[in-house]
Amino acid sequence: MQTDKRWDGMLELPIVLAGAMGAGGVILAAVSAHLPQGAGLESAAYMLLFHAAAILGVAAILRQGLLWRPLAGLALAAWILGGALFSGDLTLRALAGHRLFPMAAPSGGTLLIAGWVLVGIAAIAARRAK
Repeated sequence: MQTDKRWDGMLELPIVLAGAMGAGGVILAAVSAHLPQGAGLESAAYMLLFHAAAILGVAAILRQGLLWRPLAGLALAAWILGGALFSGDLTLRALAGHRLFPMAAPSGGTLLIAGWVLVGIAAIAARRAK
């Protein structure tokens, strides 16, 4: 099943940001090896790495037409923003001793969860649209 090619260019930004998230996750994992246990960078690294891979997977699945594009796009945006908020807050707390802003990490985590729910709904919506 092939999708409309005019949408392919819209996936470039999420893919580029997934690369940045993956690189950031590896960097945070390396830095966490030099900090005391429990500093919080491990969680920040894992969230970036997991969601970078998820973004790439959803981008590939979108090209196959297996997800309803509007909801899948929202899921990608939720993962990108949620990863930045969650990991950014934990990183600032570990390295600078202060938060990004109050409730940044929980807000980011909520967005990450919402992204996963949206992917599931996008799959159902795509199936019903056929």
